[in-house]
Amino acid sequence: MPKTETPAERRRSERAGETRSDIVRAAGRLMLHRGYVATSINSIATEAGVAVQTIYNSVGSKAELLSAVLELAAEGPGTQELVPAALRKRVLAASSAVEILRVVADWFLAVNERTVNVVLMISQAAAVDGDVAAVERRSTASRLHTCGEVATSLRAVRGLRGGMSDPEAAAAIWAVGHPQVYRMLVSELGWSSEAYRDWLEKALRGALS
Repeated sequence: MPKTETPAERRRSERAGETRSDIVRAAGRLMLHRGYVATSINSIATEAGVAVQTIYNSVGSKAELLSAVLELAAEGPGTQELVPAALRKRVLAASSAVEILRVVADWFLAVNERTVNVVLMISQAAAVDGDVAAVERRSTASRLHTCGEVATSLRAVRGLRGGMSDPEAAAAIWAVGHPQVYRMLVSELGWSSEAYRDWLEKALRGALS
């Protein structure tokens, strides 16, 4: 039987969570303003109002901080639910392939809007920092796994074309919704969010069905 948390333990846990959030938000502000390489752990500690050791105890290394910055940006404000879990819940509630693709298009738009600058920073830093390159690989693997879950749900409602395997479908979903595609179309070429979202749904339908 799991141990019941006492009020004092609950308060300590809540304070630890708040401290971690403050650190990650401070890291995000500085990294996006100065760049990853130019942002030191000391400067993050000063910005967050904590000791350097508190950062290592609460979050971890600088690369782990960057990973947490990406996760926080992806989640968006006012939610504690991890992005893959939120998408999974919406996909499972959909009753047809059309609904699933609509959900996925909405999800890609929302997440890419929130993370575009962080993803670009990670891509740039990964070229010179092996630890950040590992963060980028983990993020890619996680996103591809999530796309695999979508592919499985599409197969369950006969939403995949004949002869297409789940891994192939996952790769297609991943490629269409890739953050760099969003950055090029919206940030660089000036597409509106609505145009990008509509293209996403059409491109996903064309690639999968």
